[in-house]
Formats: sequence, structure tokens, C-alpha cells
Amino acid sequence: MPFRLLFRSLFRHPIRALLTVGSVAIAVFLICMLHAVVTGLARTVDAAASNRLLVQSAVSLFVDLPLAYQGKMAAVPGVEAICKWQWFGGRYEQDKGGFFAQFGIDPETFFASYPEITLQEGSLEEFQKNRSACIVGKDLAAQYGWQLGQTVPIAGTIFTRTDGRPWEFTIAGIYQTSTPTIDQQTLYFQFEYLRQSLETGGAVGPDGVGVYMLRVQRGADPVAIQAAVDALFANGPQRVQTTTEAEFNRQFVSMLGDVPLLMQMVGGAVLFAIFFAVLNTMIMTGRERTRDIGVLKALGFPNGTAGMLLLAESLLLCGLGATLGVLAGLLLEPAFQAAVGAMLPGFGFAGDTLLLGAILALGIGVVAGLVPAFRASRLTPVQALREVG
Repeated sequence: MPFRLLFRSLFRHPIRALLTVGSVAIAVFLICMLHAVVTGLARTVDAAASNRLLVQSAVSLFVDLPLAYQGKMAAVPGVEAICKWQWFGGRYEQDKGGFFAQFGIDPETFFASYPEITLQEGSLEEFQKNRSACIVGKDLAAQYGWQLGQTVPIAGTIFTRTDGRPWEFTIAGIYQTSTPTIDQQTLYFQFEYLRQSLETGGAVGPDGVGVYMLRVQRGADPVAIQAAVDALFANGPQRVQTTTEAEFNRQFVSMLGDVPLLMQMVGGAVLFAIFFAVLNTMIMTGRERTRDIGVLKALGFPNGTAGMLLLAESLLLCGLGATLGVLAGLLLEPAFQAAVGAMLPGFGFAGDTLLLGAILALGIGVVAGLVPAFRASRLTPVQALREVG
């Protein structure tokens, strides 16, 4: 095959070639992004711990449970520890557009229940002894340039202070996680700080706890504990729904709708559009190469060579686009992880995701190149020269 002619012909129309390569690159990047969202959702669900159960209201996740429930659940056989989780929903005072997750938790049981979370800086003792202390994820700290000992003002939206001032949390630790399924962009503070503020009239807001996390003893049956807890409050005053952590994550994801189906539809539309864009480019290229094909065949090159030149050109265009798309994914991955990490901690461009994008692009190159390649292989030198004559 005359490879020199292939590379010379590739950019005979540089603007068209660059636009085609750019289109394929954008398509590969979008497909990788969509696939990363779907796989990120799956990883978030699949990586859930088997020894953690979540107890929420049977009515809705947004209905709080009474504080008195904790003592009753602690008496259920097989429950080793309980950690409260209360969504705070405030806004960072020094960045009006800045929003990140904040939860009130029990520091005494939180770290023992979540061994995936460790303190990179600071200490658990400092977090426990200071009522207004908090810990923040290392990505969140890096985003705002926070340091240990710094005060973070949070304007309450669900829970508001009666004096009109923002809540103030002192950073006692910066945490990191050993799994991508738990984000590093959350602020955790002591639930007791919130409870005492509400009881003393220093703040107003709903009473209770959003979710109780139960740590299951080694060897205990989680299914039996689920049934026991649900039966314990079957007659109220607030019925509960106890689920495994995986099921809880799955229910939370389902609140977003059928995301995988949506991603597949969008990905299919992208592939459909880019296929016809590349096909149109190659058909135009094939017609413009008619004279060259006739000359090659007149010089004795076989039919297969003419067809393979166009097929190789299509593959090369799509291959360059796929390479740029994959590189863009690798370069932009940290930025996207920071942007969606709180909602989708499992997000990431895994190797199979990037490989999928590249294979689809090359597949488009093969299919789009077959049409002009087949036409070129069937042309005789006389027909080719006559068409351009």
C-alpha cells in the first residue's frame, strides 16, 4: 500500500479533516463521560459495605425520625453501634454560589463504622472535644484553601440560628477515603452541636434524625436485624424502613430517574450523528480521489489497494479523533470528579471506559470507510478517468 500517498491525501483538505477529527474526539469524550456516569452509579451501589444498615422513615427520606428511636434500636440483638446522620443543607457564607454536603454525625461511632475514612490531618480527639468542630474532605479543603483551625461560616437554610448569624464550624481534621465510592467533598460536624442549639433555642429547625446507620455485629444476620427494627416501629409513631447500604444507595440513585437508559439514549444519538458525519466526509473524499484511483489502477495497483487506501484514511481520521478524545478524558477527569464527586463518588474514566470510546470510534471509521472503499475497488481505470474527464 502506498502509505506516503495515504498521509499526503489525509490533509489535502485540512479544515475538513480537522473538523472531522475534532468531531470524533468530542464524540469519544462524550461517550466516555456517559459511560463513566453509568459505571460510577454501579460502583457506588456495588461497593457498599455488608455490615451497615440504614434506617429511614417509611414515608420519605425527607421525614425525620424521633431521637428516642436510637435507644430502642440499640437493644436489638446484633446491633453493635449506631451513628446518626442529619442533612444540614447550608450554604458557605464566603461563596454565595458554593454548595457542598454537610451532615451532623456522631463522631464516637462514625470512624469505627466507616474504616474507609481516615484523617489525613488533625485528630479525632480534637474533633470530639470541641462541640463546634468539623472535619472536611481533602478535595473540599483544597477547593477553598482551608487549613486546620480555620472557621467555616455556613448560612443555615433548614436549620437557622435565632440571632441571624451563620453557623460557625472549626476545622479539626481533613479526611481522605480509601475508596472512590465515598466522596472527599463533605463537611461533617457533631450532631450534638445541632441538637443542643435547637433545645436551647439558639436555632430553629426540624427535630429528629434523618437517617440512623446501624453497624452489624460480626456473625449477626443483617436480614433478621432489618426485620426486627421494622417490626419494632410497625405501629408508629413513625414507621421505618431498614435497608442495606447497597439498597439505600440504589434507592437514592433511583430518585434521579432511569439514568442508565437516558445515558444510553444520548450516547446512541451521539454515535448516530458522528457516524453520518464521518460517512459524509469519506464519500466526498472517495469522489475527489476518483482520478487518483484511476491512475493507480492504470499503473498496475490491484483493486484492493485503492479500496484499502480509503478505508485506512477513514480509520486514521477516527483513530486521531479517538486519541484526542481519550486524552481529553484523562486530562479533565480530576476536574469532573471534583464537580460531581459529592453526588457521584464512583465517577471516573476507567480503562474499559476509555477503551470502549476508542473501539466505537474505530468501528465508525471501518463502517464509514467501507462505502467509498467498495466503490473504489470496483472502478476500472477507464471509468475513473472518464468520470473526472
